[in-house]
Amino acid sequence: MRVWVDLTNAPHVPVLAPVVRALRARGDDVHVTARDFAQTVELARLHDLEVTVIGRHGGASRGGKARAAVARAVRLERWARRRRLDVALAHGSTDQPLVARLLGVRATTMFDYEYAVLQHTLNCRAARRVLVPDAIPPERLRRYGATGARLVRYPGLKEEYALADVEPDRAVLGGLGLADASPLAVLRPPPELALYHRFGNPLFEAVLRRLSGHGVARTVVLPRTAEQGDRLRALRLPRVTVPERAVDGQSLVGVADLVVSAGGTMNREAVVLGTPVWTTFGGRLGAVDEALVRQGRLRVLRDATDVAIRPRDGSTRARVRRDPAVLAALAVDP
Repeated sequence: MRVWVDLTNAPHVPVLAPVVRALRARGDDVHVTARDFAQTVELARLHDLEVTVIGRHGGASRGGKARAAVARAVRLERWARRRRLDVALAHGSTDQPLVARLLGVRATTMFDYEYAVLQHTLNCRAARRVLVPDAIPPERLRRYGATGARLVRYPGLKEEYALADVEPDRAVLGGLGLADASPLAVLRPPPELALYHRFGNPLFEAVLRRLSGHGVARTVVLPRTAEQGDRLRALRLPRVTVPERAVDGQSLVGVADLVVSAGGTMNREAVVLGTPVWTTFGGRLGAVDEALVRQGRLRVLRDATDVAIRPRDGSTRARVRRDPAVLAALAVDP
């Protein structure tokens, strides 16, 4: 089977890389495209994925995003038409399902946050299969047309599949000059940035400044874009490291003492790896995070002073490891 996987944002890489490996292990011919946005391409190579780079992000404006999406869709269509693909798979790509529909290629769209209304309205109707975690109630997806046989729900978190074979490597700390750092915090900023080095999410900035003033703690901030990284480094905060290139984020989260993030994937990686984690997400929580909060595995941060800055206590929760081959089969098999 000829499978097309599309990567449009950095968090999609660690999710789909194990699926790509599982598909290839069973003999499928997998082709991977990637959008040049954030650290998507760099992370793909870090995960040993050869990618064809097609298209760029359109910037902050709706008009720019629309023009970039159209331009990328045209290039994807030309690329895909020559390859006689059987099935397409992406996590959150808005470009791929529409192109696949145009070419008559069976497409699967994945997501685990149900309130991205415009994206899901387009993707769920263009794709032939919608693959989501079973924590999301089906009634929340009806308005997108994800009903009946089109909707397929998988057990657990996507990160339990993505991290099944991952053991955090402390060598990532040495590469950052932080081999002896304790306690170590890992932060992921929100996607939006305002001017004058101020962040659109004031809670994130408050946490960052509290950590930098702690006196002992070391902090690694993983920026979403190069521009965001430049602005973070320009703050020149003490004991704060902002990597200039993609790093092994899964290992970093796994060896950290705490994680504070506005993003969903990194939060859930921390949950799976047993690292204490707080979310600063400012929107409506999805069903997956609602369940994790109820279970006490994810904490919603209301005030920067609520973050516990201390080494992990050594107690560990048994990890759930799920076979990515199961996810691969649910995604692409007829």
